[in-house]
Amino acid sequence: MKFTINRSTFVKNLNHVQRAISSKTAIPVLTGIKILATESGLLLTGSDSTISIEAFISTEDESHQLEIAERGEIVLPARFLGEIVKKLPSDSMSLEVTVNFQTIIKSDQAEFTLNGINPDDYPRLPEIDAQTTFNLPANLFKQVIQQTIISVSDQEIRPLFTGIHFVLGNDKLKAVATDSHRLSQRIVPLNSPKELADESIQLNIPGRSLNELVRIADDNEDIEMMVTDNQVLFKVDNIYLYSRLLEGNYPDTDRLLPSSHETLLEISASELLGAVERALILSNEGHNNVVKLSISSDDIILSGHSAEIGNVEETLNIINAEGSGLNISFNPDYLRQALRTFGQQDVQLTFQSPSHPFIILPSQEADNFNMVQLITPIRTPGN
Repeated sequence: MKFTINRSTFVKNLNHVQRAISSKTAIPVLTGIKILATESGLLLTGSDSTISIEAFISTEDESHQLEIAERGEIVLPARFLGEIVKKLPSDSMSLEVTVNFQTIIKSDQAEFTLNGINPDDYPRLPEIDAQTTFNLPANLFKQVIQQTIISVSDQEIRPLFTGIHFVLGNDKLKAVATDSHRLSQRIVPLNSPKELADESIQLNIPGRSLNELVRIADDNEDIEMMVTDNQVLFKVDNIYLYSRLLEGNYPDTDRLLPSSHETLLEISASELLGAVERALILSNEGHNNVVKLSISSDDIILSGHSAEIGNVEETLNIINAEGSGLNISFNPDYLRQALRTFGQQDVQLTFQSPSHPFIILPSQEADNFNMVQLITPIRTPGN
């Protein structure tokens, strides 16, 4: 195998596929990048067996300055390949595979030799025979992911909760994530394929795969999503992201969303976020990461306490308050992350009691659950 290419183009696409590689893999060949050179271009592949990313660099695009002198394939150690090509002196580079998978990388007067790996040892990627295909505006789909992924669990003991649950069909997309302490839900309109005009499909996509998709996709692009029984493939421009689906039946989260409340607050999301971040200055330094919200007929106070550091107390500027008084304690990190998903909107916080989860809704859409954040309170003495 032998080719020359614009170094910046190679680095850009290499960065994408490297994101799929995990240093913790038990399969040594998966610490490498597979490079396949054909007449039509280069195919770069990175994988950790759960998520795989491919980038195709075409010879037809003159800006790539790609010339394939000899077809072939090789697997090269990702970490060293990445560091080498990023620091080459010229914006043109060549790569040639010689005997015993020895690979020579040249740029101007610099020359590296890397020990390659037999590409026949690299696992085959799944062949996606798409049962259903969706076209998603990248800016909208990325927003849905960012508004729900905060509630994805990082505990592998419950694998199903390490991903986002999607329901697609009936001209809408519903995304839900929960780690059992909080829940995020977002529902947006979606042009469903004809075969899903009157029905929907459900799939659980790992949070890590979706995080990588957010990093790869440009807001102005469309994302093509192809779904099979146990795999999903996202295509964005020249990038292909494969991910296995999480197995299992996601719980019915609709029953967790309260239909009534005893207390309601309406406030600017950004103002409440600022108060929470000020309270976090002390609560993060102590052993108990807890903030308390006290609602009475006189005022609404957000407070935090650290036995080691001190106290913080702030009276909130409320747009509207209704219902009974209440004292409720919660994890301020959860509330901070939830509030960030609302941007500059005004929000409504509704409470049932100090021991029940409370929810946050955008004020302009408070009559539906198209966007909702739910947080479970923390029991403290006196609550």
